[in-house]
Amino acid sequence: MIKKIMMMFFCSALLACQSISSNSDRMLGLGKNPILPEPSTSFIPTVNIAKASQWPDGVMPHVNDNFLINVYSKELIHPRWLYVLPNGDVLVAQSNKQPSKKNKGLKDVISEHFMKQAGAGQESPDKITLLRDNNGDGVAELAVDFLNDLHSPFGMSLIGNNLYVANTNAIMRFHYELGQTKIDTKKYPPEKIIDLPEGDINHHWTKNIIASMDGSKLYVTVGSNSNIGENGLDQEIDRATIWEVDLKTKEKKVYASGLRNPNGLAWQTNTHTLWTVGPY
Repeated sequence: MIKKIMMMFFCSALLACQSISSNSDRMLGLGKNPILPEPSTSFIPTVNIAKASQWPDGVMPHVNDNFLINVYSKELIHPRWLYVLPNGDVLVAQSNKQPSKKNKGLKDVISEHFMKQAGAGQESPDKITLLRDNNGDGVAELAVDFLNDLHSPFGMSLIGNNLYVANTNAIMRFHYELGQTKIDTKKYPPEKIIDLPEGDINHHWTKNIIASMDGSKLYVTVGSNSNIGENGLDQEIDRATIWEVDLKTKEKKVYASGLRNPNGLAWQTNTHTLWTVGPY
């Protein structure tokens, strides 16, 4: 613990010693003909972390005319993905990356320090919460645990009475009845459809899913296990891809590859083209 604190202090001191451009210097870098400073190198790169904070009381973001915005629910810990059920209930995957099982090096300690500063260092809630707006006023009066004891859940997709959930390590199938506020896993035990890559590194851990138009297949996003292959190509097997999973045979094949971190998924209805987007 003492070593960790000392390393944090050492890194913070190094960061504090790096030069910061003045406002006048920054102004020279704006406009049609900016004057850019010469590149500089340092032992520790400059990292500026935006502090995560809530909107002040009585203040809301501005939206375009003819739109309204309001707080739908505050009963959440670490929401990561939304899925709207046919009756209007909203499922929220509350999730975060699982703790690494490998021995932590200096790089890992520094990374965790900055992740906590950005508000992403907490334990994974590992659950899906159901939000329900009973009177249509744009505020969820009901917030209840819909599914618990998951493993870094993210993507969700409903096909008939089957709700598919993409944990970071597997796709699971749950029985769902329209309108219910909690999945009964004792009466209907969940079924694993297919394993997904996890491992000790699990760099891009979010796994999203979307159903095919006929409901016979799932398309699954699996991000790369690095930024530039720095962990070795053996760590990239079956990653940086979108899988196509046949729900009848439970077999998979690569649908698209060379995708660093595919995340959002949507069908273009007039062409049946699958679109994806990922944070970089």
